[in-house]
Amino acid sequence: MTRRRQHSGFTLIEVMVSLIIIGVGMLGIAKIQALAYASTGTASLRSLAALEASSLAAAMRANRNYWSVTAATVSQTITITGANVTASTDPLLLIAYNCALGGGNAPCTAPQLAAYDVQQWAANLNPLLPSATATIFCEAPVPAGYPLGSPIDCTVQLNWAERTVGINVQSDGNAMLAPTYTLYVEP
Repeated sequence: MTRRRQHSGFTLIEVMVSLIIIGVGMLGIAKIQALAYASTGTASLRSLAALEASSLAAAMRANRNYWSVTAATVSQTITITGANVTASTDPLLLIAYNCALGGGNAPCTAPQLAAYDVQQWAANLNPLLPSATATIFCEAPVPAGYPLGSPIDCTVQLNWAERTVGINVQSDGNAMLAPTYTLYVEP
């Protein structure tokens, strides 16, 4: 009488199939981790844009003598490209002043301080956001005789270059349109 021996354990095919399944799962986890890491970089740039816009808003509120009084007669547009103020409806904002403690212009007048603040903000913005551009627009207020009047409204708009987070080979790392962050300020 011959008895058949019962084999216990795994066959080579079963081991290979399980390794393939585990390998595909590990590749999926690695891709998810890479996307999470890249998304963190994107979120970091967007947070920096919000912080920078808020810092300019704080400087505008601190210098109300310029932003709410002096500049309140006409609409104002200030354009920043890179680290420079490239255009302004108020030519005083294009001049570089040194209003820091002990600086050549200290103590500065309200327009000089506004120029200093905008230029310092532009210089700080450039290393933080790649290919940054900014537009500051302050609308002229409604005349004082208008019922209830209206406060001065300013808009700080930031644009910068951002890389996409690729889900597949076709979209991996392609430059996308510059995202925009807009902050509405009442100095």
